This record gives sequence, C-alpha cells and structure tokens, in this order.
Amino acid sequence: MTTPHGYSPPPSGFGGRRPTATALYGPHLDGDAMPALYEELRRNHGPVAPVTVAPGIEAWLVLGHRELLRLTRDEQDFSHDPRRWSPLREGRVPPDSPILPFVGWRPALLFADGQQHRRMRAAVSHALAGINGHELRRGVRSAAEELIASFAERREADLVPDYALQLPTQVITGLLGLDERTGGRLVHAITGLVAATADPGRASRRINAILFALIEEKRSRPGDDITSALLHHPARLTDEEVLHNLVVMFVAGHRTTVNWIATTLRVLLCDPAFHSSLAGGHLSVDDALDLVLWRFPPTQNFPARYATRDLSFGGQSIRAGDMLILGLAAANADPAVLPPGGPVTGNRSHLAFGAGPHTCPAQDPARLITRTAVDTVRHRLPDLELAVDESELAWVSSPWSKGLAALPVRFTDPQLPRAPRPGAPARPTRPGRPAAPRTAAPQTGEAR
Repeated sequence: MTTPHGYSPPPSGFGGRRPTATALYGPHLDGDAMPALYEELRRNHGPVAPVTVAPGIEAWLVLGHRELLRLTRDEQDFSHDPRRWSPLREGRVPPDSPILPFVGWRPALLFADGQQHRRMRAAVSHALAGINGHELRRGVRSAAEELIASFAERREADLVPDYALQLPTQVITGLLGLDERTGGRLVHAITGLVAATADPGRASRRINAILFALIEEKRSRPGDDITSALLHHPARLTDEEVLHNLVVMFVAGHRTTVNWIATTLRVLLCDPAFHSSLAGGHLSVDDALDLVLWRFPPTQNFPARYATRDLSFGGQSIRAGDMLILGLAAANADPAVLPPGGPVTGNRSHLAFGAGPHTCPAQDPARLITRTAVDTVRHRLPDLELAVDESELAWVSSPWSKGLAALPVRFTDPQLPRAPRPGAPARPTRPGRPAAPRTAAPQTGEAR
C-alpha cells in the first residue's frame, strides 16, 4: 500500500497508544474549511485518521479512495451493525450524545449485513425502480413552479428555505404516499430526532405513530407509492422493517437532495465560466450536478462501519468494535486517484453515493429531482443573481453534510408559466408516484 509523501505508518501491533484525534465537529467546520482539514489529516496520518465525532466519541475517518472502497465492499471485516460498536455495547455513550440518532440500531437495510441486507434491499430497490420518471419529472416541475410563483413578486428570495428545503420535502413525502399535511408532520418529527435540542424519545414516538398509520392504510388499500410497494414485495418485510426503511430513505434522501440543489445553484451563480459554458450548450445541467458531487458532495462523511476483528488498515491499528466513518468528500479529493486538474467532465467515478453493496439505491430519482429543480430555476428566473458576496454565504456546521444555510438571490424578470385556460385540466401539484407494486423484484447488483 502506498502512503502520502512524508507520512510514516505507526508501528504494527495493537498495544500502542492511539494517535491524537482531531475533532470532526464544532464551529471550525463552517464554510470551506473542511477540504483543508481533510488534507491536514491526510498529511499527518495517511489514508485513515483518528477523529472524534462528538464529545468523547472516537472514530477513524477513512480518507483514502482505495481504503474507502475496501471499507464499503468488505462486509467480513467491516460490519454495518452498530451493535458491534464497543462504546455502545459497553454503555460508554451518553444517552444525550448527538451521535446516537445516527448509529442506534434499527431493523433497516442501513444497519444490516449479508442476507438480511440483501432481503431488505431487494424490496427497497424494487420500490424505487417502480417510480415513473416522466410523472416524477412533471410533478417536480409543477411543484417547483408553484414555489417560484410564491416568491416571484418579491423579486428576491432565499433559495434554501424558500425552494431547496421545500421541494424535496413535497416530493419525497408524496412518493411515500403521505398527504401534504401529514408529510409536514413527519418532517417536523424527523427534524426533532436529529436536532441539537432533540427529545429523541418523543420524536421517535411521533414518527412511529405517523408511519404505522400510513402502513396500516397501505396494507389494506395499497396505492402507487413506495410504502405499498414495500408492503407487498415478496421479501415480506414486517411492518417494523417497512417503518424503519421508510425513515432511512427519508433521512438519507431529504437533506442530501436539499444540499445538492442548493450547492448546484451556488456553482451556477458564482462560477461565471461554468455558467457561460452551460448557457452556450457546451456543458449540461448534469455536468454541473457531477461537478458538485465531486467537489462538494452533499454528504461529506457517512456513519458508519464497525471493525469485526483487530486488523491493520490504512497504516493504523484498528481494534474490533472500532467505528470507521466513510470520508466521502476526502476520498473524492484523494491525490492518489484524482486526475491532474480535477475530475474530467462526464466522469461519475466519485464516491458521493458510497460504493459496494450499500451504494445509495436512490441515485436515479435523486438526480432527476435535482436536475429538474435546477433546470426550472434556470428557465423561470433567467436573470437570477446572488444578492450578497459569495464570501458572505453561510454554511451549516455539521460533521456529516455540506450544506448552505442560506442562498439569497434577486431577479427582475420571472418567466412564470401561463395560467391554465378555464376548463383546462389542472397540472399535478404532487410529484409522480411509483408504479403499482409488482411481483418480481429486479436485480439490485451494486445499487446500494
């Protein structure tokens, strides 16, 4: 295994002291500081670095591209099951630790290995594959135009709360089969689960009540939605498994899509050369989406894998039960694999969606939603410009995601669609739903 210039691996064996850990949380995560932090960790420790992800919570951040591929593909040495994590197993994680909502075990594909993971993944992949792309695109565009119309008269907006946050919420809750009001309640409850001031027990009870009611409804009256597809798949998921997989899909898909939309719009607003190439037809919106996934992946770091045995990995001595964090952004920037000058247009070998059997299964609908959201803004607000200097943009401080807190813009000439003629059929206001449940599950391969 090659190591960065100037880095010497520690002595082999598992009895030595653990290297000093760097905090992967706190105010220093704000803005564009993270890439520099990753490179500092790479210089000091190599492809695997010691970090803390919350007060008193140690982990290993996997920064190397090759090492991350092994971490995601090798379920024998690296498990998804957080019940293997030594601090949790030994009762050393405080009940109010902010890491708990992310690593508490649930009967969902994100926390399973082997056959259990494949069984649940087959159902989830099948449900997602049933989404009608044409209907989804029309629904997203309609919802996007309604949001733009809601602030068009002001000639200014903050595209994070006014657009990027609201659009995926409407889309994803609609795909799950929830009406708009109940979907809003679910979003509020899930936000309460991971907020800094959260009451996890109360939030979990609210989530369970909303989703168990949805499951009961869809079991007796199935529709063209993801929940119905999960319930009626041959894998025969239990109601509890359906509930927790719905939560995983929403939590993993919502914030990621919000960040992807907002960051892509920022790139188009702040990079004149890219904007010009896009307007001239030399590049596509998909090229912009891929640029973001390479340089500013919506999920920076993803928890977690757990070592199943003592082993040497990336020049570090890993103990059984240690937590390892997927450093997706750092691995994308690994100089050992990144081409000179950065990623080539059209190159989708980034790790923004993970790798191996747990690669994100919702990449295609997420890309469709994001592409449609960005395209709609471009066409409806053609003279859009940033309302502040780029250096004034605020970022959300998080060890996990790369997201803007605000994206203030102004415009003068919104190109809103014409109102439908009297008597003409109304355009759909909800996103397209998945096709009706089918009996044969598609092959999933390396889809997640």
